[in-house]
This record gives sequence, structure tokens and C-alpha cells, in this order.
Amino acid sequence: MILSIESSCDDSSIAITQIRDKKILFHQKISQEREHSSYGGVVPEIASRLHAEILPQILEHTKPYFSNLKAIAVTTEPGLNVTLIEGLIMAKTLSFALQIPLIGVNHLKGHLYSLFLERDCIFPLGALLVSGGHTMLLEAHGFDHIKIITQSIDDSFGESFDKVSKMLGLGYPGGPIVESWAKKGDDRAFDLPLPLKSRKDFAFSFSGLKNAVRLAIQKQEMQDEAFIGDICASFQRVAIEHLLKKTQIFLEQNSKSANSWRYFGIIGGASANLALRNAIEAMCESYGITLLLAPLKYCSDNAAMIGRVALESYLRGEFSDFTLQTKPRVSSL
Repeated sequence: MILSIESSCDDSSIAITQIRDKKILFHQKISQEREHSSYGGVVPEIASRLHAEILPQILEHTKPYFSNLKAIAVTTEPGLNVTLIEGLIMAKTLSFALQIPLIGVNHLKGHLYSLFLERDCIFPLGALLVSGGHTMLLEAHGFDHIKIITQSIDDSFGESFDKVSKMLGLGYPGGPIVESWAKKGDDRAFDLPLPLKSRKDFAFSFSGLKNAVRLAIQKQEMQDEAFIGDICASFQRVAIEHLLKKTQIFLEQNSKSANSWRYFGIIGGASANLALRNAIEAMCESYGITLLLAPLKYCSDNAAMIGRVALESYLRGEFSDFTLQTKPRVSSL
């Protein structure tokens, strides 16, 4: 079995994955949403302290598996450095104490492998990664052949939801809150600008849309429930339309490629947005592409997806030594 640890942001999680059949034998995640809610976003120092308290509590439940462990896996990149370190310290300690190998895992690759929990991998495929920290289009042809096609030049898709929620005083995390309010509103009530409308490349951008929402909020004297529903619905419609426009270019180019793929995944915490899922699914159907989705409870940061990547590394004999360090920024996959 492999024990995996995730602490890249504000979710403390540990999982146990069985090597022979990929089964998740144990998984627990404790979110820090309540502690960060009043700040409208994650406070790194608070998150680090909470990881130091919570991870050992979760670890206690995994002790019955210790005698069967073959490796310890941990997220080392990208993420908040002060929170990544908490997981890495625990992983190195366990690796040393149990005398078993250490495996460092890229958090974003973990999201891609959330599509393959308890099942075999499907390659090649394209993927849209949407989370609080990243918005990317990926093309994957195998474990060691994952290419970042493009990413946001400013805010991420998930981050823009958090900021809109904060501007409206609705709390954190903004994704599910704004999505819930959007169901009550008119998505055509506000004529918000579509980001990068005239550009034909893959780039994503959400800062301009976020600013347009800010201006609309400032102009509104009475921010009643009807207004909140309308502004959330209008924002969500445009944010998703922006993702669809760029993703369609990606799918169109793939359809003309000699090495085209027939599978496409939506991954990352914001992939739990049902409006986005439905829109991407309809687009994939029009291109004859099968949409892959992670189970809703494994869309956000979790140790099970880290364990799934680690399983592949273990089978390849790819391990890390004790010089393993954290890397807050994404470089490659």
C-alpha cells in the first residue's frame, strides 16, 4: 500500500491506496473553510498551523496499515510553501521511521489522475484544469508526456469566483456560494464583458471580468437578494462562456490533428460546477469526444489523487531522496 499526504493549500488529507488493484482503502480530508471564511480567502500562516494540528490527527487512523506500506507519497508542488512544508515534514519522518521510499508528487498531475481513481488510465486525452489557483488546458499522452497548452495570464477561474463572493460579502469558498446564488438569478441581467473576445489564441484571463463585476456592485445602491442572484448568474455565465470559447479552439484543433484524442476531462476543484460540466459535456458531444469526470468528492484537493499518481511512480521505480524540497510555483508536469 501507499500512504499519500496532501497539504498544498487549505485541505488536510491523507489516503491509503492498495497497489495491486488501485483501491482506495482509506481517505480522509478535513477542510479549513470555516477558519478562513471571515478573511474571504486562505491565510497561509493559519493554514500552515492548522495542517500541523490536523494531519497528525488523521494519521492516527492509518496506523493499522503501517505494516503493509511500501512507500510514502506527498504533494511537493505547486502550492503555498508554508503548507507544502507541513506535509513534506510528515512524509520524510514516516519514510525514515518506516524505512520505505519517498515519492514527491506534482499536485496538478494529481488532479489529472483524479480521473483514474480505482481504474486504469486512459491516454491520450485533453483536459481543462480549473481551480482556485490555476486555469489550464492540458494535453496528455502518458505519465511522462503531459503538456501545458495554455494557462491564465492573471486570475484563475476559481479565484475569480472567490473574489466575486468576497465583494458581495458572501463568504469563502466562493465557488459553490456563487453557483448557488446564480441559480436564483437572471444570467442576462448584466451585460458583462467577455474576456479576450477578439483574441483567437488559447489564453485565459479573468481580471477584467472581475473588475466589471466590482464596478457593477459599486453602482448598485440596494444590494438585495435579487441583485445578488442576477450579478452571480451573469458573472458565472460569462466566466463559463470564456472557458468554452477557448476550449472550443482546442477541440477544433484536435479534430484536425493526425494524433487526435477522443477523451477530454474537466479537473480541479472548480470542475464541480455543474453549469460548467453540462456546457463542456454538450461541446464534447458535438465533437464526438467522451467526457471524463472525477467523482465530485475528489474534484477538490485530496490525498487520493496524490496516491494514484504515486502508484504509477512506484510501479516505475521512480522515488525521491531526502533532499526533496517544495516548489511553490508550477514549472512543468
